[in-house]
Amino acid sequence: MTLKDQHQLGKTLWAIADNLRGAMNADDFRDYMLSFLFLRYLSHNYEEAAKKELGGDYPSTESSKANNPLSIWYAQNEKEIDEFEKQMRRKVHYVIKPEHLWSNITELARTQNADLLITLEAGFRYIENESFESAFQGLFSEINLNSEKLGRTSTERNKKLCVIIQKIAEGIADFSTDSDTLGDAYEYLIGQFAAGSGKKAGEFYTPQQISSILSEIVTLDSQEPKTGKKSKLDKVLDMACGSGSLLLNVRKRMKDSKGSIGKIYGQEKNITTYNLARMNMLLHGMKDTEFEIYHGDTLENQWPVLNELNPSKKIEFDAIVANPPFSLRWEPTEALADDFRFKSYGLAPKSAADFAFLLHGFHFLAKEGTMAIILPHGVLFRGGAEEKIRTKLLKDNHIDTVIGLPSNLFYSTGIPVCILILKKCKKHDDVLFINAAEHYKSGKRQNTLREGENGEPNDIQKIIETYQHRPDQIDKYARRVSMAEIEKNGYNLNISRYVSTSEDEIQIDLKEVNNKLKTINQTIVENTIKHNEFLKELGLDGI
Repeated sequence: MTLKDQHQLGKTLWAIADNLRGAMNADDFRDYMLSFLFLRYLSHNYEEAAKKELGGDYPSTESSKANNPLSIWYAQNEKEIDEFEKQMRRKVHYVIKPEHLWSNITELARTQNADLLITLEAGFRYIENESFESAFQGLFSEINLNSEKLGRTSTERNKKLCVIIQKIAEGIADFSTDSDTLGDAYEYLIGQFAAGSGKKAGEFYTPQQISSILSEIVTLDSQEPKTGKKSKLDKVLDMACGSGSLLLNVRKRMKDSKGSIGKIYGQEKNITTYNLARMNMLLHGMKDTEFEIYHGDTLENQWPVLNELNPSKKIEFDAIVANPPFSLRWEPTEALADDFRFKSYGLAPKSAADFAFLLHGFHFLAKEGTMAIILPHGVLFRGGAEEKIRTKLLKDNHIDTVIGLPSNLFYSTGIPVCILILKKCKKHDDVLFINAAEHYKSGKRQNTLREGENGEPNDIQKIIETYQHRPDQIDKYARRVSMAEIEKNGYNLNISRYVSTSEDEIQIDLKEVNNKLKTINQTIVENTIKHNEFLKELGLDGI
């Protein structure tokens, strides 16, 4: 399937969602739509695995009224079910009962069966509590199939679900449903729902263009980016992972460059978004052993795997990416002042947890790793506690690059933001500043970065290549700045101090201007004399 077809599936499903949700909030309908798409993926994957496992014993439905072959096999082989499911858990890491498979659910929807809602709810509960041996407990906890938003009565809700599921099934029918295709459609839908959610989208979605920049940067060699991609990333972390798109983007770029990636780790506080992330991982063909998403508060470091006090057992990451909530208010305590993440730098102020997120991630960065984090511009110049943290990071030579982005790129805010690139073992003793604030395509609701189509510039590639090759200077765009100059500016990293995009004032040569005025005046005098002579010949008064 071509990339165009993959995008078309996303557009087809979005048109269905936009048409069906009616007055329902975009956030609410998102959870139903994406959960059904996820069930479709799990079912297809499971049935294909079952075919291989059962081989010639896998039934045909040509002469049967059953809507999925597995239900026939279950009915004919009751004594072998336990052993079969044991094998399926070992090979695909989960089990779905025949009555809960998408093929059966869509048949119930097609026939407007009154048992659809009950069957679907039972299926979700089974997947949560038994299918994955509790590894995915609570995966559908935010999906309320009995919500009055679907209808006032059980009958109305059942009818609404029948319509939604039938339309989704029809929309998918003409497309390949491999993991890449459905994963791409899932990402597209998340982006579209984010656009409809406004500021709430900041909780779970990083625009793909920005995600691409961060992902590309952290996959390049940390010491010599111009040599290209790393061959392997053992562990990757996003400590505010939202729907997981940043982590998946890193994984995709490593796979595209024929590199390998070990395990990806994400942490998310919002329960709904946490479930979205887990579904997103599976929909992109990942096994549950290849990722770990933790539900908990990053700032309080509630994740046991990151709370190891023994330095020799501390987990470290080769790449860290993050788009944490901007200037989140938090409650730093005395205990946190002694926390191993913050005690060498100090605590971020109550009014803005930006540096708290940064220091959390930086603590777990491997010596040869790269961290890329999106933050508001205030972290570059604000005083007080933030100035102390920023100064120490600079003096210790941990801030590698500062990238300024255009305004209005995010669904959640119109303010311009920056990307900070940090490293623990940095080769250069300067800081690269990239001022990309003026390089974008203006839109009615949202600005975008240009991608080189129809002969236009490629803003994304220019940022990446500038970081990769680290030039001494690009006029009005980038410059390597010495630590001496930064120190002279009081460790203020305001980008415009170092790379200004304003036009230079035109220097005026007053002597030259004066001579020109004299020449013009002399010409006026000479022409006036000639003009008066003509007037005199005509018997008229001169001027």
